[in-house]
Amino acid sequence: MIPWLRPGDPPTAFPPVETALTDPDGLLCVGGDLAPERLLEAYRRGIFPWYSEGQPILWWSPDPRTVLYPDEFKVSRSLGKTLRNRGFEVTRDRAFDTLMERCADPGLRPEGTWISPQMRAAYRQLHALGHAHSIETWLGGRLVGGLYGVALGRVFFGESMFSVERDASKVALHALVQLMLERGGALIDCQVASAHLASLGARTVPRQQFLAEIAAAIPDLRPAPPWLDGPAPGNP
Repeated sequence: MIPWLRPGDPPTAFPPVETALTDPDGLLCVGGDLAPERLLEAYRRGIFPWYSEGQPILWWSPDPRTVLYPDEFKVSRSLGKTLRNRGFEVTRDRAFDTLMERCADPGLRPEGTWISPQMRAAYRQLHALGHAHSIETWLGGRLVGGLYGVALGRVFFGESMFSVERDASKVALHALVQLMLERGGALIDCQVASAHLASLGARTVPRQQFLAEIAAAIPDLRPAPPWLDGPAPGNP
């Protein structure tokens, strides 16, 4: 039986991640709420929410875990040309709400989205508290791509990205990687594997290794990790 969390349960009420199912991979528990305290505790433990509208909240901790180490990010020849020639502008936290809405746009995701109004409200709260951040890509003053996620310690937990211009989301990811390389970020959590992520340098690691690495990289829950301090990344 999958454990159920009640909305009144303490944020630490998650079961051990070792008890997560293998089919479906990583399903750990159900229910609870998306209060900031619970979300932050979940990320610290290598757990994230992922569910469709109309379902109860589903909490996951897959094994293996897909991660991108900043120094392993792959800049293809075509992406290199884009970075040099396309004239994109990159900003941080200029349009968090709009970017999250674009990531949820059914016109861009015909397969459907898990970024429900409930999820958007929860991550807006995390953003207001200084824990959730966006990297935006602009072209001619128009938002054309970007990504958002949760930053704790030296870890960025990626949630979603979108692009309406070729390579626009990759440009945002490149800017995030550069921030982490310059300012001491440790890793980007990509959650589950895909061919697209693998082409950018992401790889899978055993869950226990992932948990050990994020434990070392997240000493506490203070917002604004050092690699996010200072000015926005600007033009890549």
